[in-house]
Amino acid sequence: MHLEEVEARIAQQAAEFDPAVEGYVTYAIGGRGKRLRPLMALLSGGASGGITPAHVDLAVIVELIHIATLVHDDIMDEAERRRAQPTVNARWGNSLSVLLGDCLFAQALNLSTNFDNTDVCRTIARAAREVCSGEIIQTQRRFDLHLGIADYLRIIEMKTGSLFAAAAELGAVLNGADAETTRALKDFGRKIGAAYQIYDDCLDIAGNETEIGKTLGTDLRHGKLTLPVLMLLGSAPAAERERYCELILEEKSSAITKLLKMDSPNGALKASVDAGEELIRDAQREIEGLPQNQYTDSLFQFGDALRELLDQFRV
Repeated sequence: MHLEEVEARIAQQAAEFDPAVEGYVTYAIGGRGKRLRPLMALLSGGASGGITPAHVDLAVIVELIHIATLVHDDIMDEAERRRAQPTVNARWGNSLSVLLGDCLFAQALNLSTNFDNTDVCRTIARAAREVCSGEIIQTQRRFDLHLGIADYLRIIEMKTGSLFAAAAELGAVLNGADAETTRALKDFGRKIGAAYQIYDDCLDIAGNETEIGKTLGTDLRHGKLTLPVLMLLGSAPAAERERYCELILEEKSSAITKLLKMDSPNGALKASVDAGEELIRDAQREIEGLPQNQYTDSLFQFGDALRELLDQFRV
């Protein structure tokens, strides 16, 4: 019920814009997404005392920030499809898309000023900054063969984990939860968010574009070295690693993708799945001490569902 209210409120956001802009906003927010970040905000609220209208507001805000990042991501990735329809940039070009993403960011931050607690607004703004900073660092390190797994994990914690963390943390803050409950939920969100990014990175390599409804294979084509690629490079003998590096630098992404999909001794895709599942287990441990109710159960199930998604990539 609460998620349906969030969906309706997201749809209403377009009317907040100038009529000349409203149609673009409607298009950007119209494709029904998974709404994972709003779900995180609502479940965190339920787990820490109960879902209030403020949690619905929070859920709308974190989804607007997420949609803004998708608009910008699709520009950088030159993606043509998202949620089974043409991307904003495919329809109207990069210039308009950049500005539309900016508008969505601005609307999210504008809505966040309605909270009486200024710490809520600060946390949302900080999360938006972290998301963008993570994207900048990843872009800065395109085709960087010295990128390590620790570097990759830092990037995904910023660009994906930070918004999940803010949604979960603020779900507790809005209920006046104690510091330990708030910390546990924040850390749960951050780790689940990072695990979800590992899933998304595996999907970009081994997913089915027709089934998923979005352009895949964009990471490697644009020199983004995600965990499966790093695992492949780390497990390869020196001579093979050198050959793989040449393929990456020569932008022969299809050859690397083929290697990753093979049931080969390098096991890079499986190792990536293992890393994602370990993050999920760590996340679930964070909330073991919370009072058990339907919402904490749902948070555990959130992790279990993500684990099932990752399992499909075991080769």
